[in-house]
Amino acid sequence: MIRLGFIYPGGGAEQDYYRFGERHDMRMFLVGSRIPAGDDHAVEALLQTARVENLIEAAGRFATLDPAVVVWACTSGSFIVGRAGAEAQVAALRTATGRKATSTSLAIVDALVALGARRVAVVATYPEPAARALEKFLGAFGISVASLQWLDAPSGLDAAAIGADRLEAAVRQAAAAKPDAVVIPDTALPTMELVERLEAMAGCPVVTANQATLWAAVGLAGHAVAAAGQGRLFTLAFKECRA
Repeated sequence: MIRLGFIYPGGGAEQDYYRFGERHDMRMFLVGSRIPAGDDHAVEALLQTARVENLIEAAGRFATLDPAVVVWACTSGSFIVGRAGAEAQVAALRTATGRKATSTSLAIVDALVALGARRVAVVATYPEPAARALEKFLGAFGISVASLQWLDAPSGLDAAAIGADRLEAAVRQAAAAKPDAVVIPDTALPTMELVERLEAMAGCPVVTANQATLWAAVGLAGHAVAAAGQGRLFTLAFKECRA
């Protein structure tokens, strides 16, 4: 039995993790991190969510669960501190837990590199300031953003309520830029049941927050899964390939 530990802020798409675990005989553990009150997609709130001491406190609750891998399963709470900050978060988790670790933002970068996607369209759930911060984060890895949309969800729970119809319309708009891939961040947004449909609409790979997070977690644990129906990413072996 493979055990995977996810530090998961707020809520909204836990079902993506639990259903994936049921399908592949994996045990998923989600623990909450301390997050600020108020609109959690505001930059000031995200900077509090991203504090390393919050992640270390949450990771401590994995001590008796013995996961093979620990993942900071939050896109905005990892990209908001830039490349150096995101890498520092993961280094701190590795030191604190003695386990392999990554974050959603770094997993998205690894996914894009694995797919050969250097020019992307982003469909962000966030307000514009956070969406712009993600654009800057991707640029630090040599990934250009050809199209950037923000759906103005003020919090993760608001993002979870966006709905498939609105998401599909945004992906159709993103496809007009003819990107190498479409990126849909935010682990609060349920996407695992939609990925293949979105890829068919976009005509290119679609990388979502929960999809990339699970792909990286399974890969770090040294496992491979035949995850049919969950996008082109799951046809590729995981590798930490950030330059």
